Amino acid sequence: MTLPATLALASLAALLAIWLGYPLLIWAAARIFPARLYEGAVDRNRTVSVILATREHAAVVRQRIDNLLSTDHPAHLLQVVVALDSQGAQCSAHELDGVDHRVVVVTGDAPGGKAAALNAGVRRATGDILVLADAAQRFDARTIPELVAALSDPRFGAVSGALELGGHEYRRRSPVDFYWAMEKWLRHNEARVHSSVGVTGAVYATRRALWPVVPASTLLDDVYVPMSLVLAGHRVGFTYAARAFDVRTFDSSNEGVRKTRTLTGVMQLRVLLPDILSWRRNPICAQFVAHKLLRLLTPLLAAIFALSIAVLAVQVTLRASSTQRLVVLRVIAALFVLPATRRRILALVRWGVSLQMATTRALVNGVSGRWSVWSKTRS
Repeated sequence: MTLPATLALASLAALLAIWLGYPLLIWAAARIFPARLYEGAVDRNRTVSVILATREHAAVVRQRIDNLLSTDHPAHLLQVVVALDSQGAQCSAHELDGVDHRVVVVTGDAPGGKAAALNAGVRRATGDILVLADAAQRFDARTIPELVAALSDPRFGAVSGALELGGHEYRRRSPVDFYWAMEKWLRHNEARVHSSVGVTGAVYATRRALWPVVPASTLLDDVYVPMSLVLAGHRVGFTYAARAFDVRTFDSSNEGVRKTRTLTGVMQLRVLLPDILSWRRNPICAQFVAHKLLRLLTPLLAAIFALSIAVLAVQVTLRASSTQRLVVLRVIAALFVLPATRRRILALVRWGVSLQMATTRALVNGVSGRWSVWSKTRS
């Protein structure tokens, strides 16, 4: 076997192991070695504080508050804490006066940012259960009750809900929609074995008594918090029943910016939580490495595969007859003649390049210790 063929097969095998092998392994483990199911009583009547960290306009925040208050959870057991980012907030506390007696508005800690706002919000919270939410999404009436019910199991310190993407028809067909479906499925199976590696920042719950003070520079609070709990001996669950709906649309450029932030945040966790890579301290160390860190090798492996295939294609072309070359060129031309097919191919290429560039930037940020990459996109 030639060197290009060997490299192509090796890189493809590595990519399949990362993106297909690990999920299938966790799926199998969840069925062969599932954790013991909780058999105790489900306590739905817990006091709840919803923490809404935001920098949005007052009108947006008011609409989100109305949505949060329209829950099936008992009204007298519900509090909403709006934590305004101390830097860049587009509304002030007085603009939210008189919204509802269950709503408390606070200003986030210095130097600003989501993590600092969350810490300030949690300090004002009175509920036993904290539900974390973002301004852009919407809950249905059962979201909060389902999160509360999932935390009836004392083994769990946090539980993630499921983010549902919607919006424009093109958005539903994008690679990100497939990615999120796979990610939810993977987190669900990880939680059945032990714990989900991270939660969805737009819809998750934890116990107020377990909340760790999140460093202000933290990029991924929705991984820092659950992994802190895992290191402290708790489990992190996942439930499809608690849903948050996001109808915004993002193109490949927007998603690339978001991906740069989240993957840089993964690299940052090595600094903020050094025990996360300790096989002795972290019971899901292998899952963290496979789910989060190995994926960062995707651009390198994809580049090796693409270059190897290109070399092989040149070698095959040089050995092919003129007729064979003509047939191949006609097939390629036919694909690009059809407008719908051409648009789809070009869109997939844009998505692929954007996401791999984002991963590469995140690696550079992580190696150089550059953490100031926050951007206003979906978390």
